[in-house]
Amino acid sequence: MTNAKLASLMARGTEFLGCEVAIMCGAMSWVSERNLVAAISNAGGFGVIACGAMTPELLDKEIAATKALTSKPFGVNLITMHPQLFDLIDVCARHEVGHVVLAGGLPPKGSIEAIKAPRVGGGGAKLICFAPALALAKKLVRSGVDALVVEGMEAGGHIGPVATSVLAQEILPEMASQVPVFVAGGIGRGEAIAAYLEMGAAGVQLGTRFACATESIAHPNFKKSFFRASARDAIASVQIDPRLPVIPVRALKNAGTEAFTAKQREVANLLDSGAVDMGEAQLQIEHYWAGALRRAVIDGDVEGGSLMAGQSVGMVSKEEPVADIIAQLMDEAAVALERRG
Repeated sequence: MTNAKLASLMARGTEFLGCEVAIMCGAMSWVSERNLVAAISNAGGFGVIACGAMTPELLDKEIAATKALTSKPFGVNLITMHPQLFDLIDVCARHEVGHVVLAGGLPPKGSIEAIKAPRVGGGGAKLICFAPALALAKKLVRSGVDALVVEGMEAGGHIGPVATSVLAQEILPEMASQVPVFVAGGIGRGEAIAAYLEMGAAGVQLGTRFACATESIAHPNFKKSFFRASARDAIASVQIDPRLPVIPVRALKNAGTEAFTAKQREVANLLDSGAVDMGEAQLQIEHYWAGALRRAVIDGDVEGGSLMAGQSVGMVSKEEPVADIIAQLMDEAAVALERRG
């Protein structure tokens, strides 16, 4: 079920993304790969490849494999601290990827220009960045970013300190008139989508609802952990050393949560001894998460691996095709808008 108002509220987002429904899939390492990304784009949404720690060669193959599964638009999420960021940007340009999402911090010098640089026969990619605060949102737009994702701390994976509802109230009135703004974090039903659209959002981004889709390659053990979990089971990691720049990660509590605390102590000791600098320390933490997440998603180690999940995990109760998830979200949003209008 759709209605004219819902289509109208999503029009800016769908035009910007080039899709039918302004629902982006959050980039989830090991999960947001060719199969899930293509399924989401084929269903009318906007899939995003999670590059994570991929080498340029691996990203090249992943983009090519995704293009073989869908003719619809999709994006690529790149991590700003990746040591080969500019090589990854080149890979995206060669494949004429239309949208690049930068995550993990402020865009490094020259990266915005590289992403948006004109290509043979057309313009460059559209750039989407995460804005965890209003001041940063303004700075990003001034620097040339084309769209923003406002992601609250209810989300899974790396998170900021502020709730989605607060960020949306703070940023949408100021920024939605300048660039498309997509809201993310804790969204599990269409009623919430309708509310954010009415507040001025161009669309939304969801990750946790798609992690257990039929098309997701996540291990059955990983999916079962989601089905059993409630919102309070998705907890944020704790930073044990204020000198170590650790971005909190939200995941289902298990033995891997405790292992991360031990990893922080190990890296802090390396910093103390001068064996690593701050940049290397941050990379070690990121590599830890990539490995722990792979153990859970691919190998099915739900005790020792990382079960990254948002607080909307309690609304994930079964394995469903992506098309059914999107249809349900749109139906709920349409009903909510009709009820209010």
